[in-house]
Amino acid sequence: MAKRILGTMALICGLVLTTGSATHAVAADSLSFNMVVSSGAATCLPNATATVTLSSLRKASVEKMVVKASGLPPKTDFDFFVIQVPNKPFGLAWYQGDLETNGKGKGSQTFIGRFQIETFIIGFGVADAPQTFPDPPFPDALQNPETLGPDGVTPGPVQTYHLGMWFNSATDAQNAGCPNTVTPFNGVHNAGIQVLNTSNFPDTAGPLSGFTP
Repeated sequence: MAKRILGTMALICGLVLTTGSATHAVAADSLSFNMVVSSGAATCLPNATATVTLSSLRKASVEKMVVKASGLPPKTDFDFFVIQVPNKPFGLAWYQGDLETNGKGKGSQTFIGRFQIETFIIGFGVADAPQTFPDPPFPDALQNPETLGPDGVTPGPVQTYHLGMWFNSATDAQNAGCPNTVTPFNGVHNAGIQVLNTSNFPDTAGPLSGFTP
């Protein structure tokens, strides 16, 4: 009886976390949730969606994130980011990797890293930044921004709990019937618009905050 009760409680917790409204983390070995189509792509790609599954690789002290997307243009490249908030202004962002669709507009990718309640970015202080890509429309910044805590003086970490995916090029977006707006969300800073995000979760409680492996 005790095992049955515990199993039922675990199932309930899992269902709560997969609805898209997690508010606190639950210890688990895996977590699944959905990404939804971004507002800027809702008209041109109304069926775009993705399922994300996080798994704990305890021996390596990292997590595995598997992304399976569909409803996208065929044979097209996309760029995947861990971000602070799902919609503009997006806040701080980390370029995680790429995803390419097949002839049916489906694609999958596996990422290894830190994808859980402890995921964060910090600008501990201002320093000179590399000028690897100095050309417009989004040249590299000369220095990094400093993140500050509530006192405005002490450096403060910023938790990054949301996910977003962008067209790798504005041309690909235009070919799919989407706006051809250029954004900095690829490796050389000339990507297209955002296609998928996790705006089905609150801005300050993205899905990664619901995973405590």
